[in-house]
Amino acid sequence: MNNILIVVRGGGDLATGVVVRLFRAGFPLVVLEIAHPTVIRLPVSLARAVYEGKARVEDVEAVLIPSWEKAEKIIPKGKVPVLIDPEGSSLEKLSPVVLVDAILAKRNLGTRINQAPLVVALGPGFTAGEDVDVVIETKRGHDLGRVIYQGQAAADTGIPGEVGGESIRRLLRAPAEGKITPLHQIGDLVETGEVIAEVEGVSLKAEISGVLRGLIYPQSWVRKGMKVGDIDPRGIREYCFTVSDKARSIGGGVLEAICAYLNRSGGQEVGR
Repeated sequence: MNNILIVVRGGGDLATGVVVRLFRAGFPLVVLEIAHPTVIRLPVSLARAVYEGKARVEDVEAVLIPSWEKAEKIIPKGKVPVLIDPEGSSLEKLSPVVLVDAILAKRNLGTRINQAPLVVALGPGFTAGEDVDVVIETKRGHDLGRVIYQGQAAADTGIPGEVGGESIRRLLRAPAEGKITPLHQIGDLVETGEVIAEVEGVSLKAEISGVLRGLIYPQSWVRKGMKVGDIDPRGIREYCFTVSDKARSIGGGVLEAICAYLNRSGGQEVGR
């Protein structure tokens, strides 16, 4: 496992769920992120390392590195390097055995099937067997985490999956354009109508009661209508700080795809 480098594009909560499962299975990993990640579930997103220099999710610690060369020093310490590289320009130098596109942009932002021996993508926007080798289903329901070798994942409907019986109302969207100033912290219990944050003096109010599970990084620049937070109506605070059931399922799908590939290849294409 130590010779099978996996690069994950994206460090949000679902990408982090993938990283956690692969890390625990013994794979060395590198995460590629953008300069200003707009992740919502910060406590369970390794992308937080971009802002704070390091991040810890459960038993996985990530460290921001200035260049791809530093990865060789961080990985043997049992940590996950995070590199700001939105274009994936470091991939040729890193030469991963597996590339996982976990950006969750609902479209392909440049990942190609020839960038690694095995290329895996999460969710809609990719076609298995064409632009990537494998697609993992990300839609909640019976097929969540399914490994797809031909075709696409379920199309994006624009309607978030239900959590605790709530769907659209659990999301928090920016009421205006500008910098967001949080008035609550992730993990706080909030009530319907309570002001969660302000954007240029315009109040963002909760539509339901529950626990504030996600909120974009303070002072981030947001657009009107942009998703900036999430309320969990189940009201269980501990869920805010551990990998979600959805992320673990998707991570399991990625792990299955990698193990199947290694079994087929017989170790002929591994090594950094």
